[in-house]
Amino acid sequence: MLKLQFVPYADIEHLNTDERIDKLLDIVRGNKIVLMQGRLQPEEEGQLIQQTMHYIEERFRGIEICTIYPEEKNLQLLKRMKKEMVKYIVGNRDGITIIGPATIVREIKRDPNNMMLLTMHTINGRKRSSRKQPRRQHRSSKKTRRRR
Repeated sequence: MLKLQFVPYADIEHLNTDERIDKLLDIVRGNKIVLMQGRLQPEEEGQLIQQTMHYIEERFRGIEICTIYPEEKNLQLLKRMKKEMVKYIVGNRDGITIIGPATIVREIKRDPNNMMLLTMHTINGRKRSSRKQPRRQHRSSKKTRRRR
């Protein structure tokens, strides 16, 4: 079963960097994929990866992380100032960040507007990719009736 946990920006905005990273790592180490509103600062993201190294073991092999956020280029000066002022007041809520354990999340691909998450899951103790493989179709024998 794939478990996702949404973390709204309001839950982490008041935390310092260490507390924020600990909260996110606790969720991920519980084999859940974090869907976080907003994004981490580049320094926080680096520290998250560094902190993850302390927890690596056979059951927890690390994390996969990806952030997607709208980049608006060529904004007029007034709109750009307004956006920066709102960001300063309410925080950096733009975008979404996905963080998942490397034992579940095999790969995250993104482009500016969408994200693809390739996961691994176990069936009867064997790991399988979430990519669908074409199934063999079995022909069932059809009995034909004679019409009289």
